[in-house]
Amino acid sequence: MTDHRILVTSQIPEPGPSILREYGNVTFSDEPIDPDALRTAVTDGSHGVVLAQLRDRFDADLLSRATLAGISNYAVGFDNIDVDAAQRHGIVVGNTPGVLTDSTADIAVLLMLATARRAVEADRVVREGGFHGWQPNLMLGTDVSGRTLGLAGFGRIAKATARRALGFGMTVLFCPRPPSDRDVADHELGDLAGRVTHVDWPTLVRESDFLSLHVPLTDDTRHLVDADVLAAMRDDAILINTARGPVVDETALVEALRDGVVAAAGLDVFEREPELAPGLADLPNTVLLPHVGSATVSVRSEMARLSALNAVAIARGEEPPHRVV
Repeated sequence: MTDHRILVTSQIPEPGPSILREYGNVTFSDEPIDPDALRTAVTDGSHGVVLAQLRDRFDADLLSRATLAGISNYAVGFDNIDVDAAQRHGIVVGNTPGVLTDSTADIAVLLMLATARRAVEADRVVREGGFHGWQPNLMLGTDVSGRTLGLAGFGRIAKATARRALGFGMTVLFCPRPPSDRDVADHELGDLAGRVTHVDWPTLVRESDFLSLHVPLTDDTRHLVDADVLAAMRDDAILINTARGPVVDETALVEALRDGVVAAAGLDVFEREPELAPGLADLPNTVLLPHVGSATVSVRSEMARLSALNAVAIARGEEPPHRVV
């Protein structure tokens, strides 16, 4: 059997390109590939494997016509791929799990601190010449220590966020699978046993000073945080999202922030990336980051290594190191 040609849809850091060049049968895209070019490449028989980015969409229609052996996603998540359709058509899907836990948890805490202490607003005051010396009432924010953090989801990133929050003296609540619930075995808690509290989704929403989202994007979690949930939150609560943008109804969030229904929001992901809901960027009580949860040199390099190894293995007809389906 002839090894499949690999299409790399966008530049990735080393050591990914070196691994792929050693394999040899590769097409590199210097610029992010557009949807029409991607559709052609995966349906005309020219490429058998795609090393894809989250912006590359593989829906059921495309996968039904694709001539692919597999897709290696340069990401932990895979909501850009209809994995059920991929499985039906015998298309292998790989991802890069476990490498961005700490970096994303760091960003969640950064967003908590930046929103609570109004760091971006304060930076702007200084840069725009508005700082005229220390003042008792200048840029007053809210404490993080001693407050309650609610974690929606309880996977690796949520647990890492919990450990950091405990270091700030926070009370940590979690709901493992909102909007429903499930039991959590003692072994899942590990070192967090006795240090965090399992509550249902309505309680989490109602009692959290900071509500931090750590759920995958599914039919159940799309718009998990909608107008009703925002209305049920404390009016001094802060929403943090490092999960997936569509988990939040962004239009409803803009209205809630504008009307004082919630105090602030720190977002690293957006509902229709890279577009923002109208009015979001104008709100001073937001901190908005360009999806940089995994953006450290070491993490992005490891993601490149794993995604390249997955792609080469699939191209050779071998089992990829990290397979979703």
